[in-house]
Amino acid sequence: MDLKDIKAIIDLMKKNSISEFELEKQEFKIRLKRGNLPGPVAYDEVSGVPQYASAVPVAALVAPPAASATSTDAEIKSPMIGTLYRSPSPEAAPYVEVGTEVGPDTVVCIIEAMKVMNEIKAETRGIITAIVAENSKPVEFGQALFKIRPL
Repeated sequence: MDLKDIKAIIDLMKKNSISEFELEKQEFKIRLKRGNLPGPVAYDEVSGVPQYASAVPVAALVAPPAASATSTDAEIKSPMIGTLYRSPSPEAAPYVEVGTEVGPDTVVCIIEAMKVMNEIKAETRGIITAIVAENSKPVEFGQALFKIRPL
């Protein structure tokens, strides 16, 4: 793939509002990601690769660890892409809260995918120590939804 092809892909991404593109063929792999990056952009004279000068210190970009979650806590991760709901209906109480003891078959939330409501179970015995994902917001495959301390 040459530079002309890469520029064509970038133009298509802009025209179709695509934020990420990845292509992998045999010994070739390219990943393009659009977004607003802080600070001015300078290009390396040798490679032509953009060099971003960040006005934000790197330490400020790293989120501090949650005080209630310990390193022994496991994560309940999303098995699919969809919209997370913490309760069976808007007026109902959430399935779980921080401090709730759950078993392997305990429903912790629902993920709506393609108009189908999928119950997500804890799949382990433990106590919920943190709620990571927001109610009524999109979640990605493999994204942490809850932190759980195994019992």
